[in-house]
Parts: sequence; structure tokens; C-alpha cells
Amino acid sequence: MPGRLTGRTAIVTGAGRGIGRAVAELLGVEGANVIVNDFGVAVDGTQPSDGPAKEVADGIRDEGGSASPNFDDVSSMDGGEAMVRQALDEYGRLDIVVHVAGILRDRMVFNMTEAEWDDVIAVHLKGNFTVVKPASILFRQQRSGRIVSFSSASGLTGNSGQANYGAAKAGIAGFTRVIARDLGKYGITANAISPGASTRMGASVPPSARTLREERGILALGMGGQSAIRGPEQVAPMTAWLCTDAAANVNGQVFQVSGQQVSLLSSPVPVRTIITNQGTWTLDELDDLIPNQVMAGTTNPAPALAELVAPPGSS
Repeated sequence: MPGRLTGRTAIVTGAGRGIGRAVAELLGVEGANVIVNDFGVAVDGTQPSDGPAKEVADGIRDEGGSASPNFDDVSSMDGGEAMVRQALDEYGRLDIVVHVAGILRDRMVFNMTEAEWDDVIAVHLKGNFTVVKPASILFRQQRSGRIVSFSSASGLTGNSGQANYGAAKAGIAGFTRVIARDLGKYGITANAISPGASTRMGASVPPSARTLREERGILALGMGGQSAIRGPEQVAPMTAWLCTDAAANVNGQVFQVSGQQVSLLSSPVPVRTIITNQGTWTLDELDDLIPNQVMAGTTNPAPALAELVAPPGSS
């Protein structure tokens, strides 16, 4: 039954559209007071607008819930602190932070500009810190809190043309695992979701990039056996569940959530190990052991194209 989060207050960043909106609406149904944050920008981070956050907050209230719009820029410390301050001013407490906000600036790494790198890192990765940092001070004082961040297959397995986005999303997974250890003893949990859903961000990927990823088999990574129906609303339930009391002992984990599937992803661990008794490896030994033992059965995700590679020994 609805009401698992009655009396609690949540901040959801990027809540004006897509997954963030679905999460904010479900938290509202479950009784939470929701700070609906959205800078209202286009997929590339331009053209800010108050409209999306206001629309979602109005919709939650129309359904009998409690919500307030917030238009702060998550990429600044002032923005993150303002969201936390608004939660305290309007609802007297903060219990949940869900960071979904993000932008795309797809470009092959050799064409990527410094601004395209910085802007994506600022919204995804720094944006996680700007809200979590002030929220964690409150959570530590009250000895409770839930943090749910959003990673991506682009960061966990790799997508061509997304060096900035992938780096940010891998960073979010690492950030989550670290803060889970920083905060867990205070009754606070931090987890991450790697979602698969049809959103405007995914739709904005150029056809040429989609073709390249399909040719390299990249789009299929981690997506086997999933339903063809993959909407934002199917990511929201697992996100909301991680905010409830039932998830009190789930901490420092990354989940893949897509369509009808929820998967626990493994943390990086050694797969195969070789040990030398000589103190230092020789290159001759590595010539033999790395391809034949350490890398046995693995594949190169983007093998070289013969026509694009210089012949051995050329310079």
C-alpha cells in the first residue's frame, strides 16, 4: 500500500522529465514531501526554464501529494545547498536525496572540447556532490538518510563517443561506494542505479553514433534478456524502494534496472591472477602469460580496423 515514506522529505534532481519525473511522482504517491529540482534545460544543458519542475510539482499536489518546485543549478555548490535549505525551510527535515540530473555532449574523444568535458562532469558527477555533501551533514546528525545516485552502462561498460558522460557515470559508481563506507555507520545508505529506459536523453544520441555502437556490439552490453518495453516508470519502483526502511541494510551497491529486470551488479574484483617468484616480471613472461592466461576468453570491445592501423614497426 502507498505511504511507506509518509512524513519524509526527498530531493530529486532532474525531476522535470524522464526518470527523475517518474521517481518524484512515485515518492509523492508514497507520502514523501518532494523537492522537485530541475534547471529545465535541453538535453545539452542549454535553454533553462522553470516549466518542467513546476509542472511536476503541480501534478504531485493535484494527486493529493506534497511537492515544491526548485530551479537551482545542480552543478554549483550554491545550488545544492539551496535545495537542502528549501527542504528544511518548507518541510522541516530532509531524509532522501535522489540525483538523476544529467546532460549529454556526445563527441569522440579526439574531437571533444574542454567545455563539453567540463559541463557534463559538472552536472553528473559534481552535481552529485553538491547535494550529497550538505545533505550528509544533516543525515549524520539525525542518524538516518537515503542517497540514490544514477550511474550508467556508459560508465560501467563503455559507450563510444561518451568519454565525458562515461567518466562521470563511472565516477558516480565510485563515489557511491565510498560514501556508503563514510556514512553507513550513521544509519545512512548510498546506492546507485544503472538504468535502461527510453528517454529524451537516449533519443538524442545521433543515428551515426547508434550505428557505430551497434557495429561494435556496444549497445547490447549488459542488456541481454530484457523486455523491449523500457520506460522511465519502470525504473522508479526500485529507486523508491531503496529509500524505504526495507532497504536499511542495502548499502554501497549498484543495480541495473531496465524494463522488467532488476540486477545486482558486481563490484570490481580480480578475475584471474598470475604471480611471479622472481621479484619482477620479464616482458617475455608477460608475452606468454597475459594473452594465454590472464586474458583468456576475453574480447576487445573495439578491435582495430586494419585499414586504419599503421603497419608494425612503422612510425
